[in-house]
Amino acid sequence: MLLTHATLATLVSDQDYGFIRDGAVALKGDKIAWVGPMSEIPKTFRGTEPFDVQGRLVTPGFIDCHSHIVYGGNRAAEFEQRLNGASYQEIAQAGGGIISTVKATRAASEEDLLSTAISRVEAMLAQGVTTLEIKSGYGLDRETELKMLRVARAIGSKCRVSVYTSFLGAHAIPPEYEGQPDTYIDDVCIPTLRAAHDEGLVDAVDGFCEGIAFDAEQIARVFDVARQLNLPIKLHAEQLSNIGGTQLAARYKALSADHLEYATSDDAAALARSGSVAVILPGAFYTLREERPPPIDAFRTHGVPMALATDSNPGSSPMTSLLLAMNMGCTLFRMTPMEALMGVTRNATRALGLSDRGTIQPGARADLAVWQADHPAELSYRIGDTALHCRIFEGAL
Repeated sequence: MLLTHATLATLVSDQDYGFIRDGAVALKGDKIAWVGPMSEIPKTFRGTEPFDVQGRLVTPGFIDCHSHIVYGGNRAAEFEQRLNGASYQEIAQAGGGIISTVKATRAASEEDLLSTAISRVEAMLAQGVTTLEIKSGYGLDRETELKMLRVARAIGSKCRVSVYTSFLGAHAIPPEYEGQPDTYIDDVCIPTLRAAHDEGLVDAVDGFCEGIAFDAEQIARVFDVARQLNLPIKLHAEQLSNIGGTQLAARYKALSADHLEYATSDDAAALARSGSVAVILPGAFYTLREERPPPIDAFRTHGVPMALATDSNPGSSPMTSLLLAMNMGCTLFRMTPMEALMGVTRNATRALGLSDRGTIQPGARADLAVWQADHPAELSYRIGDTALHCRIFEGAL
């Protein structure tokens, strides 16, 4: 395929979107073979069937690098409770929050989880997503955690999307282990991680380091096993308080630390030294009506790459729109439109430990999004409604 007359945001530059007006992109199989101005198309590709995009904006396919898209039930009642004054922590401590979703997910069949997840995934694909990270963490027992990961893998085979899975067994303490977090880690979480790895269901290991979940020492025990299994690490850190999650992530050279509202400048410096990505999740900040934003300026100062994701989940971020996440990142946190676009492409790739996508350049995967837009800033500006003209996945429409 040869895309012609395109407005290209290649993102090979940190300064100007890697902008090419009246550009062209040659695809060979599932890879990009050539990129440049229309006037410089090599003779090799001039006989290729052209796909004239008529000046539309072309970006790399979007990468949602943090989602909890597989789950049972919903938590609309808790949304109402929060509006009536209950805090996220109070709801969790009363048996709601993550635990209420655990009950619904345990009760759901694999088929039901797959069908409801696919409906959410289809909404993401309609907004240009070509790579999707999916976490477990709503099972908190061996059977359901493995069930969730199998469903995540099935999504990758049934939908035209590349799926990356994260084991999140250290997400919350299940009711049957109330008051026994260490026992849960040793008796359930770690053995389930080993079982999931044996089945080939895990691409990375995640955890929730927070006062209502697990402390840094408990998460470290899980991460030690991840290292033994040669699995990369991610971490929910400093969302509601600062208990050392970011420093833990940096110590283990995590792919990313996510949320980070309570991270400090020292935490940002630690992430910079470790090469970790800061994943910004404005959907949860918005839904929980938080008031302390992540330290965006500190990340800029220390050169920490920032990714953006939906955090799509039933409780704190029930959204599937990366375009909306981009607008929120700009409006709530004063990220620039270029930072937002980099956050759902090039930097999101780094947050998953990948290197073959997120830019438009020779050798990259031919995952592209063609938009009804003239300039990349429109993707953040239009509050989630920039129309997708088409999505190209692995070189095919």
